[in-house]
Amino acid sequence: MSRSVKLMAAGAFVAFAFGGIAVGIAWATAGSGITTTIIAGPTQLGEIHLNSESDTNDVKIKTKGVSDLWVVQNRIVPGGHTGWHSHPGPSIVSVVSGQATQYRSDDPFTPIVYSAGTAFVDEGGDHAHIVVNEGSVDLVLVAVQILPAGAPRRIDVAAP
Repeated sequence: MSRSVKLMAAGAFVAFAFGGIAVGIAWATAGSGITTTIIAGPTQLGEIHLNSESDTNDVKIKTKGVSDLWVVQNRIVPGGHTGWHSHPGPSIVSVVSGQATQYRSDDPFTPIVYSAGTAFVDEGGDHAHIVVNEGSVDLVLVAVQILPAGAPRRIDVAAP
């Protein structure tokens, strides 16, 4: 085998190896730099048929059957993320400190930014998302989740 053929073969091998690593990174779903603390749950929650009205707001919550209620705290260091995932039901997420940048599978290139003192809703179901700490301080999130009884709290998915 000539020297040039050996160099081409070695180059192809290196390119293939790095390409395989890059594909593995792109499809990874595990979080990085995240610590999850389960504050409560799963706690059994019976059916809810709630309609609470005041002069300034109107809240409606309706569930069918038994649900699992979870309260979860996530702490994400700067540069860390949750990994791409979905939930089988809705989550109400409070940004306690830092700044949360969310990317959703239906538009994975458009960031949605939430500052400390705000909250957002992840409706769960067939979409996925990732929350990234693109700031310089720890991001702390507290989520309240209402999920089907016995369902997994989090479902890791491939990056879109």
